[in-house]
Amino acid sequence: MIDPQRLLDWRFEETVQAYNERDTTIYNLGIGLGADPMDAGQLRFVTIEKDLLAFPTMAVVLARPPSISADPRSGINRTMVVHGEQGLELLRPLAPAGRVRSAARVSAVVDKGPGKGAVIYVESTLSDDASGAPIARLWSSTFARADGGFGGSSEAPRTPHRIPEGRAPDAVCDLPTFPNQALLYRLNGDLNPLHSDPATARRAGFERPILHGLCTYGVCAHAVLRSYCGYDPARLRGFDLRFSAPVIPGETISVEMWREGEVVSFRALVRARNAKVVDNGRAVVAS
Repeated sequence: MIDPQRLLDWRFEETVQAYNERDTTIYNLGIGLGADPMDAGQLRFVTIEKDLLAFPTMAVVLARPPSISADPRSGINRTMVVHGEQGLELLRPLAPAGRVRSAARVSAVVDKGPGKGAVIYVESTLSDDASGAPIARLWSSTFARADGGFGGSSEAPRTPHRIPEGRAPDAVCDLPTFPNQALLYRLNGDLNPLHSDPATARRAGFERPILHGLCTYGVCAHAVLRSYCGYDPARLRGFDLRFSAPVIPGETISVEMWREGEVVSFRALVRARNAKVVDNGRAVVAS
């Protein structure tokens, strides 16, 4: 059973990671960039020998702290864990190669009640290792589906962003995923067998391995960068969303977007099975 105070007191060691242009290209390919090899905008992110660009959401996989749910001391049933929310504030463009450092902490533990699960919030800062200059601030929530009822607070620390109502989206971007995409995306470091092993996926209640939430996150950011930023990564300043259902590799993700000034609200659907897979999305884009 979860002990909320133990999680709030959890000590993360600072994590340092050096990465290079090959790592950046693997990330970019893993979220589907380069699917159209004739699209000059996408090629800027996958042509390693020619002014390679880092995709902004790569910040969420660099120097990631160890997963709490993978540690038996947490009391979390790892098999029943899914990514709940992810947020990112970009303070400067990400370089295609470098050495970075992250510092993390558990900011909240929410008890949704017996049979309803728990939500664990983690915040971190990604910085350049040499200069100490911050690159990005990140936050995420983990939904531990089997671990509610430990008597903790039920108050969530964040209010979901509201999608505009009563009008059609200003833009819609359909992006395909591929049957083997989770196997490629896991090369970024998330080796959870939920995304690669059919038996593990079935034990978790899925017919087959599901796409990483952070891969879906990158696909949605691709839709915003393509639709509103002209594939200029420096224009994306913030990117938050809530995962509402898993994506099966091979499905097409349809991202609906509404723009109001520098804020792009969005949600994502898999229309083939009438599923909303992302909700409450908020991107901040510079003009």
